[in-house]
Amino acid sequence: MPDDALTADLRDLDDLPRLAGALGERIRRVVVGQREAIDHLTVATLCQGHTLLVGVPGLAKTLLVRTLAGALDLEFRRIQFTPDTMPSDVIGAELLETDPESGRRALRFAQGPVFTNVLLADEVNRTPPRTQAALLEAMSERQVTVGGETRPLPDPFLVVATQNPIEQEGTYPLPEAQLDRFMFALRLAYPKPAEELRIALEADAIEDRARTTEPVADGAQLRRLRALIGQVPVSDHVAEYAVSIVRATRPDDDLCPAPVRRLIRWGAGPRAGQVLLMGARCLAAMEGEPTPGAHHVRRIAPAALRHRIVLSYAAAAEGADADDIVERIVRETAPPSYD
Repeated sequence: MPDDALTADLRDLDDLPRLAGALGERIRRVVVGQREAIDHLTVATLCQGHTLLVGVPGLAKTLLVRTLAGALDLEFRRIQFTPDTMPSDVIGAELLETDPESGRRALRFAQGPVFTNVLLADEVNRTPPRTQAALLEAMSERQVTVGGETRPLPDPFLVVATQNPIEQEGTYPLPEAQLDRFMFALRLAYPKPAEELRIALEADAIEDRARTTEPVADGAQLRRLRALIGQVPVSDHVAEYAVSIVRATRPDDDLCPAPVRRLIRWGAGPRAGQVLLMGARCLAAMEGEPTPGAHHVRRIAPAALRHRIVLSYAAAAEGADADDIVERIVRETAPPSYD
């Protein structure tokens, strides 16, 4: 790499803490509370990873994603998934049209809402498997196929999907293959009393701030930062630690702690290790550190692993959830000799 290009790259990475701080500040001006979710969504966005948001209605999920898109000067679209949503409602369709002058008929492709930079897939588990599969291709390949022709999606392309954890009637659980395509699964909690009071008192002001969010970066800068984050060096001991945590989620692996083996049916796949290291790289760069440590991996672990673990009936009987199990695994996995 030429010296000038290397200098420019290092300058961009050095500026990442300021940019990440400005992005978080823009979002927190609009979204009250949810600090951990905002921080992790920022990491996923800088890594161009898809995110699943799990929370009850009214926790500002749409507002959060719309504000994120505005702060990065990215196009934003939203799909409200329902049981009758068809694949063509997501990716688009070929329409037969007649030219009014020549009278000739020809097919024209009408783009669906997936052709955007930031797509909010609202209540994604309410749509049938066929429509979920269409979204899966877009998420995994960043392209769609209609009428035998493959069409690339805009770059950057991010999917933020939501699920309501309460109402399960009439839903279609996401298959493990699609869940694995989400970099993070984030849980949004109810606001604290002071936060909820502020939300109630500042409703109009919050909407005004959301409409006037000023960008702190753009798509080109986001693409460049993603490439640079992937080049942040990771020491062997931190990489081995991340892989050990992933292997410890598998009940048939020797690294899995004995107390949790019967609580897990299936553990996380190899992509989880990639996600842990990418997220740790991004966290380190956001904090101005030259390389990630084991503490970065531990902070990323719940968001990266909670949706990649399939629990057993024993876990349900004991009331243990994925977060409990990930916490135990991280606690019992020996850290590297130096952090």
